[in-house]
Amino acid sequence: MTTTLSDSSFAVDVIDATVPLVPGHATRLLRQQRDKVVAATQGSYDAMFSPSVAGLTVAERLLVALHACSVSKAATLAAHYRERLLAEGADRELIAAVGSGSPVADARLRTVLAFTASLIERPIEGDKAAVQSLADAGLSTPAIVALGQLIAFLSYQVRVVAGLQALAAEELVAERRAGPGQASPLPGAKHEVPSTNAPIRIKGFTNEVLGWKPWLDPVDVATATPAQLAALDEMSPQARTSPYFLVLAHQPEMLLQRSIAFNAIMFAPGGMPRAERELGATVESRVNGCVYCASVHAQRFEQLAKRNDVISQVFEEPASAGTTPREKAIVEFSIRLGAEPGKPSADDVRTLKAVGLSELEILDLVHAVALFAWANRLMLNLGEPVFPAAMAAAS
Repeated sequence: MTTTLSDSSFAVDVIDATVPLVPGHATRLLRQQRDKVVAATQGSYDAMFSPSVAGLTVAERLLVALHACSVSKAATLAAHYRERLLAEGADRELIAAVGSGSPVADARLRTVLAFTASLIERPIEGDKAAVQSLADAGLSTPAIVALGQLIAFLSYQVRVVAGLQALAAEELVAERRAGPGQASPLPGAKHEVPSTNAPIRIKGFTNEVLGWKPWLDPVDVATATPAQLAALDEMSPQARTSPYFLVLAHQPEMLLQRSIAFNAIMFAPGGMPRAERELGATVESRVNGCVYCASVHAQRFEQLAKRNDVISQVFEEPASAGTTPREKAIVEFSIRLGAEPGKPSADDVRTLKAVGLSELEILDLVHAVALFAWANRLMLNLGEPVFPAAMAAAS
């Protein structure tokens, strides 16, 4: 297959092009307020389709992207990947089959596309057998990690585009409302909730500290390359001892860009309070069934908010969770964007504004939910959580 675009990064910012956002557009100016997220998102895109990634050709990765976006009903992104495939010289009949979900002749590609659809639509069903099917189809460990990162990144990309499209649609409303619409608690409103040291355990979810066991061999720190070590260190000081990040280090550039995006989304100053970003992450993890991610970010919410009432509600039934109108709106939007990325609209943005969220806070929420659409799919499909009793027994 002839390569025409793979020799260099795609010059256009893909998110801007597919929303679309043009220079001077208010939503584009809003997006630029999180310039580190913008750069890391495009950097992740470039890493996902770099010709230096071994084990999966650029064309195969673009076919995965087309299939993932078609399954997600993300029309503008699907069109983008279709155009890239045509520019790569891919067979038009194959492009049409993958875009429509029709069977393809190649057994290896069928396995890859089946894994893609499952990870996009039903990430909770990912298991060791699904990963083994990729190995049986001839994919190496680094190639499996690359595929998992790509599908998970596409889940993020779809939701960022959907959130920005909703923000842009709301911007077109002719008349601005005079006020927020209803009184609501301020972001820092205090809750008189009794503290408790008892762990939360509801429907398989918990706020306890869990372990994680990979299904693939992690990188050995003693023999890791400088690029792998740099990517680990960008994430956190603890990443060199984390089985999860050591597995992701098989693709260091993908991990590096993801690490930059993660830290920029979850820790950027201003905008949405950090506790509410953690709430959005916890809701997305609960909806996707990611017990490990839900536990980590439930803990972080509790540390920041000094309460866990809403965490118990999220674990019990996300759809009805929330202790204030603002919190309920955040939870409802997180569920909508996470579970049905094609559905958020200008009305959803107005609902969030009506309970006091600014546009930058809404953007931060979009990013947090999208980020955990990415993180959950890696956690669920590259390994499994280990509960405290099992950790104690193994020690």
